[in-house]
Amino acid sequence: MKITKPIGFLLFAGILFMSLPACKNMTHQTTLRSHLVDTVGFAHYPWQMDSLMQRIKRYQGDELEKRTQYLTPKTTKAVLCPHDDYSYVGYLYPATLGQIKAHTVIIFGVAHKARQLHLENKIIFDSYDYWKGPYGNVKVSNLREKIMENLPKNLYMVNDSMQAIEHSVEAEIPWLQYFNRNVQIVSILVPYMSFDRMKAIAGPLAKAIRKATQSENMQWGKDFAFVISSDAVHYGDEGWGGQNFAFYGTACTSYTNAKGHELEIMHAISGYISPGMIHKFCDMTVEASDYHKYKWTWCGRYDVPLGLLTINDLNETLYREPLHGQVIGYSTSIEHEPIPVKDLRMGVTAPANDHHWVGYAAIKYY
Repeated sequence: MKITKPIGFLLFAGILFMSLPACKNMTHQTTLRSHLVDTVGFAHYPWQMDSLMQRIKRYQGDELEKRTQYLTPKTTKAVLCPHDDYSYVGYLYPATLGQIKAHTVIIFGVAHKARQLHLENKIIFDSYDYWKGPYGNVKVSNLREKIMENLPKNLYMVNDSMQAIEHSVEAEIPWLQYFNRNVQIVSILVPYMSFDRMKAIAGPLAKAIRKATQSENMQWGKDFAFVISSDAVHYGDEGWGGQNFAFYGTACTSYTNAKGHELEIMHAISGYISPGMIHKFCDMTVEASDYHKYKWTWCGRYDVPLGLLTINDLNETLYREPLHGQVIGYSTSIEHEPIPVKDLRMGVTAPANDHHWVGYAAIKYY
């Protein structure tokens, strides 16, 4: 039987109306950042994390206690934490990330392979609903959408391809989840950019974070906090793709001299924070003539200054005072014997010797 036009229209409209919920569900399927970039250096099972913590207490318990017992009791608003192999970084992971008490953590990460994807001058978000954690999936906070809603479009992008191949955020998640099974995160990667570009992004980003957190009645330190993920110097004349990063050589005094230089760089991002000190950090790590090039091979030469500019601006807006950083510790991949992890189905991703080592800086901000 032929359907008349009015009846046909009503029938079509009814079918369309009934199908809207199904269509809505189809437009957003839950996405999970399910794989790990580094399945060797980082833990991805709960029993690995539990065993790691016990071994850190057994082998490096004195260092762990020493680095935490004199920290200020003031609420931790942010930390600078390494992201190298758990075996090498050892006690600095729990000493640093154990300071975070908030249930939502905004993580500033490195964009190690930004050059491959031709990315620069914009911060990078993901579109995942969850990230994989050893104790279960880690929810992405709805702060992410609120932050992006309040950011000028020319300052950021959403790029899952970049987020999917980056390890600096995934390194922090197992430890954050170890201390808080219900932790939620927001991942922000920072690729190549000049200091002026960082300043242009940091102010609006701080404002967007303030609006987002205030809309949820969140208190800084209690409800949300920040992690800046960064290894320090990558040092040596072997195993760096044919490049020589042994700035002080590899003789007997080279290690001491290199560590001394590292502590100078840390001085620029600890104590009372100011844009001038953050600029000094950039001057010490990035070539002035070309911000794409290292002056000193500090891994987080972009996410550290942009992260600090952002949270310092936020602190001055909310509390009318600059952020303050207290050094938790400094170590390297050759400073201590690595934590034994082979029987945990883990290992290390690079050698550790006088010709190839990595520095680890850890700072608490309040």
